[in-house]
Amino acid sequence: MNPEAFMQLAIEEARKSKTPFGAVIVKDKQVVERSGNTVHTDNDPTCHAEVNAIRRLTQRLGEAAPDEKYTLYSTCEPCAMCAATCFWASISDIVYGVGVDDFADSNPNMIAIRCEDVFKQSPGSYSIKTGLLRDECRQLHEEFPL
Repeated sequence: MNPEAFMQLAIEEARKSKTPFGAVIVKDKQVVERSGNTVHTDNDPTCHAEVNAIRRLTQRLGEAAPDEKYTLYSTCEPCAMCAATCFWASISDIVYGVGVDDFADSNPNMIAIRCEDVFKQSPGSYSIKTGLLRDECRQLHEEFPL
């Protein structure tokens, strides 16, 4: 599978959750976890798609910070909470579709802290790529307005 295919899976997870937010975690070009946003269905403000996928992965592995290299694909730029969770779970490669600037108008509750700004404050290296399937990810905000 290629990066576009992984992002398509994240888009599918967003649609399943009936939100604009979906995430997929990949290791060695294989999907190891996926999730949509369940904030409203679980009545839990921490149930963002990225956090849900990380929780499932770390619970299944039995460790909070796996040693292996993982990449997170997310339809939207991870918020500060999700970016910090990625850091604590040792996920330093992040690919997302739309950024904070793309959907800030449609999400008045957005805290405008960039994912990269969280990682800049952390030790170690990281890779953040933006804009993958941007139009398709942006469309999710029209399908599922907040």
